[in-house]
Amino acid sequence: MRSLKNNNTKTLPSISDIKAESLAFQTTLKQRFESGEAIEELLEARSDFIDHLLTDCWLNIMNESNEYFSLVATGGYGRAELHPYSDIDLLIIFEESQLEAHKENLELFSTFLWDIGLKPGLSVRTIQDCVDQAADDITVITNLMESRLIIGSVSLFNDMIDRTSAEHIWPAADFFHAKVDEQYSRHLKFGDTAYNLEPDVKEGPGGFRDIQTIQWITQRYFGSNSLGELVNHAFLTKNEYRSLIKGQKFLWRVRFALHCLAKKAENRLLFDYQKDLALAFGFEDAANNLAVESFMQQYYQTVMDLERINELILQVFNEAMENKTFDITPINESFRVVNKGIEITHPDNFKNNPTDLLDIFFKIQKHPNIEGVRSGTIRQIREDLHLIDDTFRADRHAQKIFLDIIRHPHGITHQFRRMNRYGVLGAYIPAFNDIIGRMQYDLFHAYTVDQHTLFLVRNLRRFALDKHRDELPHCNEVFKNIEKPELLYLAGLFHDIAKGRGGNHAKLGKVDAIEFCQNHHYNQHDCKLVGWIVENHLLMSMTAQKKDINDPSIIHKFASRIGSL
Repeated sequence: MRSLKNNNTKTLPSISDIKAESLAFQTTLKQRFESGEAIEELLEARSDFIDHLLTDCWLNIMNESNEYFSLVATGGYGRAELHPYSDIDLLIIFEESQLEAHKENLELFSTFLWDIGLKPGLSVRTIQDCVDQAADDITVITNLMESRLIIGSVSLFNDMIDRTSAEHIWPAADFFHAKVDEQYSRHLKFGDTAYNLEPDVKEGPGGFRDIQTIQWITQRYFGSNSLGELVNHAFLTKNEYRSLIKGQKFLWRVRFALHCLAKKAENRLLFDYQKDLALAFGFEDAANNLAVESFMQQYYQTVMDLERINELILQVFNEAMENKTFDITPINESFRVVNKGIEITHPDNFKNNPTDLLDIFFKIQKHPNIEGVRSGTIRQIREDLHLIDDTFRADRHAQKIFLDIIRHPHGITHQFRRMNRYGVLGAYIPAFNDIIGRMQYDLFHAYTVDQHTLFLVRNLRRFALDKHRDELPHCNEVFKNIEKPELLYLAGLFHDIAKGRGGNHAKLGKVDAIEFCQNHHYNQHDCKLVGWIVENHLLMSMTAQKKDINDPSIIHKFASRIGSL
């Protein structure tokens, strides 16, 4: 960048020249992205460009005030992770006695940044302001933790960093619990799922915020925001670290391309952009899969993996900070409960007793005091998934445990979701693995096929529970007369399992459902019933949602087809 003139007359550079230079840089940055340059280098390059621009502007306007003020980058800019249209978050730290004397210059600096099109988020605070606001607000302390000095007083900046450190406010344990609560609340805003068909790359579950939450907690606990610290302290394995970094880079590329397409700070993967993004990432239409479906499946599988890593790391931190007086309750030779988390009693448990890979979820159902799975056991489940093979699936004991889970009066939905997160559900039902992260590009479904399926099972379960009776009282009454509710749950689990194969997915799914029921030793009537429900589920949904169910002829036609169950 051309160095701007620095003198005491405050001669400002041409606004049009700066805008033209910024536009040229954005164009070049996009070309570098399209040529395949490493995404982390592009994010840092834009941060460097903004650093130089701000430094030149500061020197022209505030040059005689450097010892009294610090210009600080915060947020993504503080991390040097600036996407093409990311917010420019700035903090000016000042000595209170100097504010009045330099107020005019500060106003001129702020106005000039808006004039050249930066539109920064700008805060002006004393060190005490920073301390007071950070102590009261988890968001403020988070922004200050990742702040970076651009230009100005080093001593002011260092003093702020010291006085907002974990030694003075927000000790690591308090910060951790606040961040976990914050993440939980954020996930609820997205229906507690990353698998909406128009997901938010930044805020949604498994997105950037989940990765950043890990970074922030790591920094507060270890004093370093490098994710490599998690490997150094055995909080992550090298393979898990590689998966985390790979997922982060993929999301960076998606968000970068999304900004370029939208020409604004867009973080939602809207339908309007998905097809163009799929082509930009090299996907092509195939016989049974559109390019956009393949691209989005890669996205969903990536965020699912990041969700799992996020859960694992947060559990590791929780265990590292928990009271070292352990409350241990044995369950059997394989499992015990430690501080409300279930864990295996020996690292070789799953190798010695593979069916424990299913039984652990049944044990959680049977013991409502269990709040989760401890980190070492989560990791061991993932490492031993290969044990769920054809021999495992044919094992009568394994089959019994699976049916015990689906027949249990409590926790079916929670355990199916947990089994899906850990990869167990897709391993036990290989056809289910094929629909994980598969989108349905039809504007009719709101979620990926696997999440849509698990939501359906959840809704079926709600019919059975009196606490949800007020929602649909008639369904609650009808459900009480169903002799084997697990058959309905199995039909729900299999109703869309053949999506993406080509052909009639209801007919193909019927074959899978009947085969599963036969393998699990249901009688012929039950097998045919589950298959029949799967085959006819489209008739049921079409009648309920697209036809006039107050029309007697519609009711008669439907009843004639369905008959008596």
